Amino acid sequence: MHPTSSSAPPTKSFTRFFPVIARILLGFVFFAGGLSYFLMAPPESPMPEGAAAFAAAMMKTGYLMQLLKVTETVAGALLLINRFVPLALAVLAPVIINITAYLAFLMPQGVVLAVVLVALELYLAWSYRSAFRPMLACRVTPG
Repeated sequence: MHPTSSSAPPTKSFTRFFPVIARILLGFVFFAGGLSYFLMAPPESPMPEGAAAFAAAMMKTGYLMQLLKVTETVAGALLLINRFVPLALAVLAPVIINITAYLAFLMPQGVVLAVVLVALELYLAWSYRSAFRPMLACRVTPG
């Protein structure tokens, strides 16, 4: 046996778990956040005027807030159970953009959450880039 060869299998890096951890974190945030809308009372703490007006406008439509929270809950559940992950990421992308804008302009004290959500979304989109590649083709002919 050659002195540089070994019979031990190569060690696997801990980084292989990063996509799983990111998927579960993002899934939990959206599943719990969406579900809490239906199960819990709204927070008692006052919101900044612009943020309160925006939330009130979404509620007054009669459907938008409920649609958003159902979308968040379902997409979060898909991430948690590891099913249709690229679809869940694609559905959550505009939600995360809106959350980021909402927090940046109307509730700046929550901008850290926006940064975390964007980072998780971008990391997972990169991790699943092969699933998005056909969607990003410049020209596609119908099948």
